[in-house]
Amino acid sequence: MESIFHLCKSCKMTDLNDIAIFVKVAQFESFSRAAHALGMPVSTVSRRVTALEEQLGVTLLQRTTRKLNLTAQGRAYFNQCSEPLDRLHDAEHILTHSQRAPEGLLRISAPVVLGQQPFYDFVSAFLRSYPRIQVDLFITNTFLDLIAENVDVAIRFGELQDSSIIAQRIGKSVRYLVATPDYLQGRSAPARPEDLSEHDCILLNGRNNEAEWHLVSASKSAKIAVSGPISSRDFQSVSAFTYQGHGIGLLPSNYCDERIERGELVRLLPEWSSPEIFVHAVYQTRRFLPSKLQAFLDALRAWKSPLWIPLR
Repeated sequence: MESIFHLCKSCKMTDLNDIAIFVKVAQFESFSRAAHALGMPVSTVSRRVTALEEQLGVTLLQRTTRKLNLTAQGRAYFNQCSEPLDRLHDAEHILTHSQRAPEGLLRISAPVVLGQQPFYDFVSAFLRSYPRIQVDLFITNTFLDLIAENVDVAIRFGELQDSSIIAQRIGKSVRYLVATPDYLQGRSAPARPEDLSEHDCILLNGRNNEAEWHLVSASKSAKIAVSGPISSRDFQSVSAFTYQGHGIGLLPSNYCDERIERGELVRLLPEWSSPEIFVHAVYQTRRFLPSKLQAFLDALRAWKSPLWIPLR
């Protein structure tokens, strides 16, 4: 393979920094997003790419008001440059980070359902274990662009859509139908999923106190419209009102297993549950993780979350 670091007409070696800036622009297909990732002014990024084009004597990027495209020469140059630059980055990372204790700012995104005391206690314990790490926490149901928002790691439930990120599966959640003996007193327990529509149900994220519950059995699936007196955005509230006997809850098994064993809750339709929902920690594509992120991932996998069953 021909070396990408060839000499130009003036016999001056091409500046590796300019190549790295061009590669970042090509990856993002945007000067502004590349500038944000590099921590540089957009004008500087544009000027450095233009200087690289002039030095090489080719047009690497076609610029329009709406879109940025690689030329054929630009695509070929990008393909030649990106892998060697990744290797240089990896080598530098090994040298500078292998002996460094976890430190620095760690930006974490987590869904609203996690924004409760158990998760805050987990983060607090993590910070005590790593006093040189600072945490910037985003509690949101929005799937943030990890690169654009400079997020180090996001915790996400369910199927992942973005193939450009790295994901570690850290747990799974299965939800049971449960109610208190007090709620069931004087009522007929549901004998089939369709009977749930005749009961009061405690809802998670129910709109107008209505929701649709998806349940699965060995070879069956059912979607049932349910309603109830209370709807909440977090499982702690749903579980609290279920425990108070206000209706049937669809709760993570971690929340209710012990109460079922003690007889405080009754599991209804035990052959039915929610589909398995997998929990992932996702982060930007890179071969070597910063020590602060690796420390957080290790702690997250070891955490006994009330919302999921850890995967070993």
